[in-house]
Amino acid sequence: EETKNTFGAYLANNTEETFLRTGDLGFLQDGELFITGRYKEVMIIWGRYQYPQHIELNAQKSHPALRLNGGAAFSVDVDEEEKLVIAQEVERTYIKNLNLEEIVGAIRMAVAKEHMAEVYAVILLKPASLPKTSSGKIQRRGCRAKYLEGSLEAIAEWKNTSARSS
Repeated sequence: EETKNTFGAYLANNTEETFLRTGDLGFLQDGELFITGRYKEVMIIWGRYQYPQHIELNAQKSHPALRLNGGAAFSVDVDEEEKLVIAQEVERTYIKNLNLEEIVGAIRMAVAKEHMAEVYAVILLKPASLPKTSSGKIQRRGCRAKYLEGSLEAIAEWKNTSARSS
């Protein structure tokens, strides 16, 4: 069934020619193709489509303790609602004097300002512990799975127990 779904895609106006469904999202503009993300990674937070790489970048830039290219944004289902989780590596020099409240506050403010979304949980990770492929790409689904099983190498964690429902 999954093979048929992946290799047997077709356009609504042409049911004879099939296409490979890659999972990439994009658009055509002036004859150029722009890739915007992956279908399986797009989240719907508060009724809005959110790309994880945009949230990750804004979160990482919110505080100097956070490592660039060392974070993953993903969603989890809580009470039948999609909630935003950010797992983020911390720079080694900040580990001993980690100020969880300050860092979480900076992340939450950046995400709220830029994405109009509420952060449900933040997991601060040891340097180089975020799941990545051999070529260095972030494994968001792998990170999500480790979060759900509680096996991320966390230094500190924060969860919004008063998160509002949409």
